[in-house]
Amino acid sequence: MELLPRSPAEFGSARYWDRFFRQRGQQSFEWYGAFPELCPVLHKYVRPRDKVLVVGCGNSELSEQMYDVGMCEDIVNIDISDAVVRQMRERSASTRPKMSYLLMDMLQMDFPDAHFQVVLDKGTLDALLNDEEEATLAKVDQMFAEISRVLQVGGRYLCVSLAQAHVLKKAVEYFSQEGWVVRVHQVASRGDEQQFVLPVFVYVMTKFRKVPGSAAQILEICPEEQDKPMRVESAERLVAAVKDRQHYALLCSQINKSPCREQVSLDLCDKESGKPRYTLHVVDSPSVKPSRDNHFAIFIIPQGRETEWLFGTEEGRRQLAASAGFGRLLTVALHREQHYEGMASIQAELSGKVMELAPPGLPARQQVPFLSVGGDIGVRTVRHRGRSPLSGEFIVEDVKGDGSCYFRRLIFLQNRNVVQSEARLLAPTPLPGQKKRRKDKKKGSPTEAPGAIDKSYLCCEHHKAMVAGLCLLGGPDALPGELAVLVVGLGGGSLPLFVHDYLSQARVAVVEIDPSMLEVATRWFGFSQGERMQVHVSDGLDYVAKLAAEAPAQYDAIMFDVDSKDLTVGMSCPPPAFVEKPFLQKVKTILKPEGVFVLNLVCRDTRLKESVLAALRAVFPLLYARRIQGELNEILLCQPGAAGRRGPAELGVRARALEGALRQPGRPWDSSYALADALQAVHIL
Repeated sequence: MELLPRSPAEFGSARYWDRFFRQRGQQSFEWYGAFPELCPVLHKYVRPRDKVLVVGCGNSELSEQMYDVGMCEDIVNIDISDAVVRQMRERSASTRPKMSYLLMDMLQMDFPDAHFQVVLDKGTLDALLNDEEEATLAKVDQMFAEISRVLQVGGRYLCVSLAQAHVLKKAVEYFSQEGWVVRVHQVASRGDEQQFVLPVFVYVMTKFRKVPGSAAQILEICPEEQDKPMRVESAERLVAAVKDRQHYALLCSQINKSPCREQVSLDLCDKESGKPRYTLHVVDSPSVKPSRDNHFAIFIIPQGRETEWLFGTEEGRRQLAASAGFGRLLTVALHREQHYEGMASIQAELSGKVMELAPPGLPARQQVPFLSVGGDIGVRTVRHRGRSPLSGEFIVEDVKGDGSCYFRRLIFLQNRNVVQSEARLLAPTPLPGQKKRRKDKKKGSPTEAPGAIDKSYLCCEHHKAMVAGLCLLGGPDALPGELAVLVVGLGGGSLPLFVHDYLSQARVAVVEIDPSMLEVATRWFGFSQGERMQVHVSDGLDYVAKLAAEAPAQYDAIMFDVDSKDLTVGMSCPPPAFVEKPFLQKVKTILKPEGVFVLNLVCRDTRLKESVLAALRAVFPLLYARRIQGELNEILLCQPGAAGRRGPAELGVRARALEGALRQPGRPWDSSYALADALQAVHIL
């Protein structure tokens, strides 16, 4: 039996609706949900003594149920279909004496002005506004004008809708320009014989007298029935907020029906500030054989560890899900701008929302476990916030890593998921005679001041590979006596500090464009200048160009570890200008003939990366590459002459010799350095 119209225009045809309701018979047709789902919103805006008009009533049971539960009895229903009006009169004649059904076109109503306190519309606007043709928009304007005419000041127009963008925008713009207060509620809805993927909304337009010359608009959204309204600035923002909720509902519908082939991510935002509070990744493991207890789990990533490979990359999360042994693992990252009481409060806050992302086949009333590392949410303490004209907003934070180790990190908030610089913190040393405070095993102490910076420790794997690249200097068994090293890009200063401290005859020049970073490195990362360590606040491009013109061939090693501020380019390190052929020629000019140029390259764009490598090969005949496992970083070791070509075995010997030279008695050394291992996978390009 064909009930749908042949064309959208038929939605406005009385003949179509007569045929529709004759074919459907007595069975009610509920557009966008039944009374139980709509009742919580209707109760807020419909009072028992209100006179209510229902436009385009159809054969929905909504009016009858409102009457039967005592919400309101003075209800007038109108429709353009004579068949449905007669049908509904027969249904309610004996049981609902105060309710009436009239054959009437809502575009030309016979009621006097200001006759109703409430006008209720369930799907009628959506049916009428089926396109944006001029004739259709004119009908909608006529509908709105009639509703406005028959409503009293202070009355409410309640419109139940799927909130297609053009429908919502039209309603919001029309009534807000008339000086009405516009509020949009999101409600749960399951239609009779239909399952709408998109959520149902109720527009609540409250009529006020239009104040001449006033441009103020009051636009609000209530994401859930219990929420307080949230004010939005414009119709465009209101439409966007609704669209976000529609996309979320569509996502939930998709992942509830079938496993995810790709990882899905989304942000859950704080209701007050609108800022992200949780970042969720849905990770499915097809290899896990489902049983009653391993369908679904939630993994809370400890604060500060969301950038680690295991939690911050797709492959890492895939391995985490597989090792956890659940068919679907939902990882949850906590945001630094938000406050969290503890695991129990996070679980209480997320329990309802995460179940919307449950996998298909999850048994009813299944207990879903919340997992974490060590059972806690980690420790993150923001030590400093700042803003630089060049780097934008940034923070310095201390986070707890594995075990009892703490780390200090520099984060640029324009790229908040990337750790710009990192240093390990030494454990606090008690003063002589001071008793060591007993640890409270139940409560951590996130505000306890950590120790000083551990300058002997290189946190970043790519820094270890960059240091290992210095083994290309000198003979097979020893470095040259004195080294002149240029480092472009200071960050927290850990790379130049390590070179300075462990190569006692090295003279290190650092070029940093942002004076704020020099201040941060000095105050928060233990960086200091001296006779063998000098910082030049300058653009690296200008500094190298000036040296190339004035003092060529003066550096044994040049290291580029400089980030790009342009996030639109598929290369985050270095900026593209640093790897253009003319500039690379200048780098070669200031490098000694036996020297090494070490470049940290982070490039997602395959074509761009190929062009960078082509430019490097054109300038430096000898080029080694070392890809950092689990990261995008690739360390390129470039030399001006091809005569010194060395295979992996010889590089390993040289790296071990370099490690021996750096490991001096009385100087701390971390076993994780293993410089030979840092060059193990190096290959010649």
